[in-house]
Amino acid sequence: MSTLNACSAQFKKGLISLNPLFVLVLGNCAALAVTLGVDASFAYSGGMAFVMMGTAVVVSIIRNVTPNIVRIPVYIIIVASFVTVVDLVFQAFLPDIWLLLGIYLPLLTVNCVVLARAEVFASKNGIALSVADALGMSVGFMFAMLVISIPRMILGTGEFILLGKTLFTLPVLSDNPIAIMVMPPGAFLVMALLHGLFRRIGVVKSE
Repeated sequence: MSTLNACSAQFKKGLISLNPLFVLVLGNCAALAVTLGVDASFAYSGGMAFVMMGTAVVVSIIRNVTPNIVRIPVYIIIVASFVTVVDLVFQAFLPDIWLLLGIYLPLLTVNCVVLARAEVFASKNGIALSVADALGMSVGFMFAMLVISIPRMILGTGEFILLGKTLFTLPVLSDNPIAIMVMPPGAFLVMALLHGLFRRIGVVKSE
């Protein structure tokens, strides 16, 4: 039961108190580029979850036999292997999403969130805790990506699109969209407002 409680506590950290985007501020490149729509954000986050959990398991297993001097190259090779699997699966079964994500999908190999948790946590803990950490971080990252993408999509296009279908259209915004919201500055603006909200409610501590 103590192991289950420890895993549960570690999972919850990734959701809020150690949220990759809003608290740790890692993986911003993907957040700027991919959060133009819910579908892309969800797909990217799902791929990242697979990579993070696979990496966490392997790194945890080999943590005691990996020489310290080569640990980072070893971690990158492990991550790259899982990213290759995700890239090929997306290319085969989700070609439209694969094209939409473009270079940012293979760039998961050097995503700061994946490498940071492999180095900081999985390399120092057992498999159960490492998987709980990776899953929590993945869900937290997905939550952050969706929270960023929804206002960007609605304000920047005047539409809400899910699974390739327009669920609703806002008359005024559809005719006069706020163009900056579909540009990188729009992502910065939304992220800054959300980061400020996290500070306001005490999740992110002020220095």
